[in-house]
Amino acid sequence: MRKQWLFVIAVILGLGVGAWALVTYGNRNRPLEVGNDAPNFLAVNLKTGDTVSLAEHYKDKVVLVNLWATWCVPCRKEMPAMEALFQELGPKGFRIAAVSVDEGDLKDVVRFADELKLTFDILHDGDGSVQKVYQTIMFPESFLVDRNGVIVKKAIGEHPWSSETNRRLVAQLLGVDLGPAPAVPAAPANPGG
Repeated sequence: MRKQWLFVIAVILGLGVGAWALVTYGNRNRPLEVGNDAPNFLAVNLKTGDTVSLAEHYKDKVVLVNLWATWCVPCRKEMPAMEALFQELGPKGFRIAAVSVDEGDLKDVVRFADELKLTFDILHDGDGSVQKVYQTIMFPESFLVDRNGVIVKKAIGEHPWSSETNRRLVAQLLGVDLGPAPAVPAAPANPGG
């Protein structure tokens, strides 16, 4: 009888320890969302050959972390909008860390960036670690990070980064004024009625 009670107590203790471990460590597989701290990463800047990190190279910056690939059609479509936003707000402190997940010859990634005349940072995730810590599920996937390192916007798939809404959001994060919104032309009067 005593062995049975010891067994029951051991099972109850095991369940208690398991429940504690689930509560303590179970959140680690949750998707990265708005309000989370942006995970640090190391990646190679393909223009300079330097290894950069989010925590050091982009510290105290508003940065768009974009995971993409040259073979990804939506990525290709999204890049001109990212470049337009960077051209406008880059001089005011906005940064883009475009992290390629391409495998193979990195010259193809550089050619892609040159072809699209991209002037923001083109980085490479050679071992898949950036993709892993950002828990990407498809490409492109983007994370807008404020100066405190907190994700303020997440976009899965092609996104209109140069839209008025996104321009104003990034400007607000930078603390700059874009001035009044452009005027919308009035609709012509209806002469018939």
